[in-house]
Amino acid sequence: MAEQSPKSTKGLQAGWWPPSLPHKGGAAPAPAVSAPAPPAAAAAPTGQAPKSASGQMSKSSGGQSPKASGGQSPKSSGGQLPKASAGQASKASAGAPAAAAAVAVTPAAKASAPAPKAPAAPKPAPPAQVLTKEMRDAVGRKIVADYPPAGSMSRRAFISWCGVAWTTFAAASAAGGAICARFMFPNVLFEPPMSFKAGPPSEFSSIGMVYEHFKAQFGVWMVRDEKSIFALSTVCTHLGCTPNWLAAELKFKCPCHGSGFYKTGINFEGPAPRPLERYRIVLADDGQILVDKSKKYQWEMGQWTDPESFLVV
Repeated sequence: MAEQSPKSTKGLQAGWWPPSLPHKGGAAPAPAVSAPAPPAAAAAPTGQAPKSASGQMSKSSGGQSPKASGGQSPKSSGGQLPKASAGQASKASAGAPAAAAAVAVTPAAKASAPAPKAPAAPKPAPPAQVLTKEMRDAVGRKIVADYPPAGSMSRRAFISWCGVAWTTFAAASAAGGAICARFMFPNVLFEPPMSFKAGPPSEFSSIGMVYEHFKAQFGVWMVRDEKSIFALSTVCTHLGCTPNWLAAELKFKCPCHGSGFYKTGINFEGPAPRPLERYRIVLADDGQILVDKSKKYQWEMGQWTDPESFLVV
């Protein structure tokens, strides 16, 4: 194995670079504080000295290439230096200064570096507002009123529903009370009285006259003939309609189905099956004519001959 020049090894350890050769970065690297020495390249068997990155042999401070202890470069048994081994050695020696320059940091570089900015002081927090009990209660009531919890009811809605419930209860109570009060009164058909006083006989003095004074109120015609006064019913014997007195034709005519009756009440035309009915007529104690509708007289049954079916004047 060939020995490497001690000067060359010392220069590599100190980070030295020949001033005549340009550096890869354009300027000579700063001297390293301390850098581990690169591994010595194995001497080639050809005996030639290793070269630098620029292809030149490493020189000492005097400009001469280092030699071995015998003054000659070591050679191999063949006397020639292999080119491949020399190139590998030069590459290994060239990479050492670059690694040392990357690791080394000079004091000048430290001084020129900008100082880090101090972190900004935090802004003081505004003073907290002191809430009184009244303020907290007001805020709580507002939140509950506007945002009631799920499944609950606000006070306003509760009051509204209470109003609806009471109104419904009052209406139902009133309806029930009215129904109960109605049961206190029986179903009575209010009809006009069955008897009435028509006045003295002197008011019916016109013979052959039909008086319609009591038709609307009592449903009775007062008829005067030569010898008596009698009261005829205003109900048609066909289907119960109310006939009309036609003075020009001297007959009662039913407007529903055309039944006709003479002034005496005898039927003579239309579908009416029998004559009109008469009511009981008597003279009261006070001298007035009393008509009683509760008692009826029918011609087909021979009741018109009854003394209370007519009033003799």
